[in-house]
Parts: sequence; C-alpha cells; structure tokens
Amino acid sequence: MIGAGGVAVLATIVEAEQGVGAKVLFEAEGGRTGTTGDATFDEALAAYARDFDASRAEAKTLRAEEFAPAPGAWRGARVLFERVEPEPHLVVCGAGHVGAALARLAHAVGYRVTLVDDRADFLTRERFPEGGIDLVTAHGWGETLKEVVGTGRGVYAAVVTRGHNEDEECLHAVLAARPDYVGMIGSRRRTNIVLGRLRESGIDEEVLREVRAPVGLDLGAVTPEEVALAILAEAVAHRRGGDGTSLSAWRRA
Repeated sequence: MIGAGGVAVLATIVEAEQGVGAKVLFEAEGGRTGTTGDATFDEALAAYARDFDASRAEAKTLRAEEFAPAPGAWRGARVLFERVEPEPHLVVCGAGHVGAALARLAHAVGYRVTLVDDRADFLTRERFPEGGIDLVTAHGWGETLKEVVGTGRGVYAAVVTRGHNEDEECLHAVLAARPDYVGMIGSRRRTNIVLGRLRESGIDEEVLREVRAPVGLDLGAVTPEEVALAILAEAVAHRRGGDGTSLSAWRRA
C-alpha cells in the first residue's frame, strides 16, 4: 500500500474520444484501483506501468499506440503516467560532524530526515534548529532503528557512526528491513572488517552486496560537508536512476 511506503504508477487519460479523466493506479505489489472501462486497454496500461516504474521517471505522456500493440478505439489517445511514492526518508546513524552535515543537507533538498545517535547531547535543538529533522536518541541501536526504519520502503540509510562496533550494530538492524539504499562510511579496511563480521553472523552475501561501503560518490571530498554531499549525491543517483557520471562527458569523448 502507498501509505505503508509502497510505490505505484498512476495512469490518467488526458486526451481521447472517450473516457477523458479516467484513472488507474497500479501498485508495485500488483494491486490495481480504477479502470478505463476497457479491460484490454487496462492490461496494456498495466504492462507499460511496470516499464515506467523501472525507468524511475517522474512523469511521461504517451500516445496509446506507443505502448499498446492494438489500441483499437483508444488510438490517438494520450495517457499521462506518473510515479506515486512517499517522500524519501533518510535515516542517518551517527550525529557526528558528517552525520550532522548530511542531515542538514538532505533536509535542505527535501528529504524527510531522522538523525539517530546514542549520545543525547549530540541531538539537541541548539545543534539542529531545523524543524524537519527528527532527533532520536538510541537506547540500544537495534530496537531504535527497527522502529525508525520500519518496512524499509522509501528509506535511505547512512551509517556514519564513531566506530566498528556501532557500525556493525546499526547495519545489522538496518539490513533486516532491506531499505531502498544503505551505505556505511569508512576506509576499505574498516568497512571490510564490519562486513566480514556481519557475514560471520549469518547475513546473506546477497544482502551485504547491496551495502554501499565506503558510501558515496568519488568527489575527492575532504570536509564533513563535502563528504555529506558525496553521500547524498549517491543516494539521489540511486533514487533517480542516475549513474553519477559527468553530464558533459560526451563532449570530451
């Protein structure tokens, strides 16, 4: 369900000889709400909705003949496909310099942000006057993150804590929910140690391969703010289907 963090595609007939304004909502899990009144055309809409969802596009308008092999009476009709999803939720584990910078930056670009730390004095409103950043003190990382991450749908998790043990505890809790994106800060050595421990604890290799570790795009970042930018850039690229390459690369090829 959308309310539980699901994703759906809304198809709306915006121009046609019949049925203008008809809407059909296709949920990623297979649910469907609404109809155009034509079961065959509904199936053609459903088939393209799956492709549209995979493309990660926000919206696209097509003529019926561009996606329906035999549009029949719908030939020439225009259909608007729109992606419907909850606002992205960034969960930041660790409120140190990088975590704080990441929380502020993500909030500035429109993400819902939850900042979690086991040090209450790092989570004061004096440090984070922004009302859009939820501050959560962890009295045990596992239980707290289980509640914060929920089903994992629409959740982007960044583990930027102060040490191996905290990283491991956070990742173990976060990975149980299989969020849309999960990354961990640290050197190759540090991240390999943590991932190795999780592997030994029984976490499946396929799940561990989803972890971005070290997290972020290679921007040559140095300052906490630059590191935060590198992390958020990778999360946005994952969400939008970007590959992180320079937009002007073609000009120099």
